[in-house]
Amino acid sequence: MTTTRRTVLVGSAAVAAGAVGGAPAAQALARPGGRPKPTVVLVHGAFADASGWNDVATRLIRDGYPVIAPANPLRGVATDSAYLASILATLSGPLVLAAHSYGGIVITNAATGNTNVKALVYVAAFMPDQGETLLGLQTKYPGSRLNETALDFRPYADGVDGYIRKEVFRDVFAADLSETTTDLMWAGQRPSDVRTLQEPSGPPAWKAIPSWYLAAHNDRVLPVAAQRFMAQRAGAHTVDVNASHVAMIAKPAAAADLIKHAAG
Repeated sequence: MTTTRRTVLVGSAAVAAGAVGGAPAAQALARPGGRPKPTVVLVHGAFADASGWNDVATRLIRDGYPVIAPANPLRGVATDSAYLASILATLSGPLVLAAHSYGGIVITNAATGNTNVKALVYVAAFMPDQGETLLGLQTKYPGSRLNETALDFRPYADGVDGYIRKEVFRDVFAADLSETTTDLMWAGQRPSDVRTLQEPSGPPAWKAIPSWYLAAHNDRVLPVAAQRFMAQRAGAHTVDVNASHVAMIAKPAAAADLIKHAAG
């Protein structure tokens, strides 16, 4: 593989230029050659919401890409993947899926078998093979600070949610952002059911769909060694950035550029 290395709000509803309900406007936003630009679907991970994609979405929309940033339920790998697949089924024309963190396992499963999906983009994201788990990939290499002591656990009717503790949130999740910003991110974080950590992934879409990867060199959630391992295994076109786990917030231009490259 040839590897190229270069050194908060959208909300949970659609952020779009005609990306929902068959996306008729997507057909109008054509490239110079007459082909429509693909709709970009931005998928957030755990401890976050779609607002983390704001600056990336702004750049994409400005450049004429239809964009949708749906809410990820964060209830379980199979459940969340099925939910995203149902959203993708409502979109016509070519699609590019971009995911952060846990969102990576969701697009890996949701895109399988969908012929409209032309590219997958992973931003400091999990990119599992069949049978692999989040916990297994997160701990495959040393360096993650997201462990049991970093979490608060809050039971709900159907399970237990995990939240990153306030005193470690910035250090673990977003060390290159301001404290003011990370205080707001912590206050509004969306938890994930802890069962997702050990729920195995299904057949991976990246085996049939071209992929791109933005590796975050200073990631304290998913060590960059694990990111490079997954990207190399998948043959992904890889770009490195000096960023924390939230690389799409810290380096939005790099993330948007990679998505545009994937869109062709």
